[in-house]
Amino acid sequence: MDPTTVRFVSSATALPAAALAAVYEAFREGWPRGGREASRAARVSASEQSWIDHAVRSALLPRAVELDQVRASLHSNSKSACVIAARAVHKRVKLSEAQYRALLDPFASAGVPVPDRDGTS
Repeated sequence: MDPTTVRFVSSATALPAAALAAVYEAFREGWPRGGREASRAARVSASEQSWIDHAVRSALLPRAVELDQVRASLHSNSKSACVIAARAVHKRVKLSEAQYRALLDPFASAGVPVPDRDGTS
């Protein structure tokens, strides 16, 4: 996997539980306003999906109890949001600016370093 996606996954999954809850809520609110379409545009190959799923799951699994104590199902919800956002980072040059923002703005608002969509960082 490319280093930019690896860095994003590491930063996103390290957010405090309360921040992940806020990210998920913002992510969910944006879903009907472009998030769903953006997620479809950020499709990755099966091997890329497997890598992203494994990386996010491995980072969040040790925090499952902590996350679910903050809010029921936060572990699962955080995994979904992080996986979809990581796919967007990985496919960023193929997404429009609006699609990219729909999936990454919740993470940027929480302080996660989000790479430029044009692939320069």
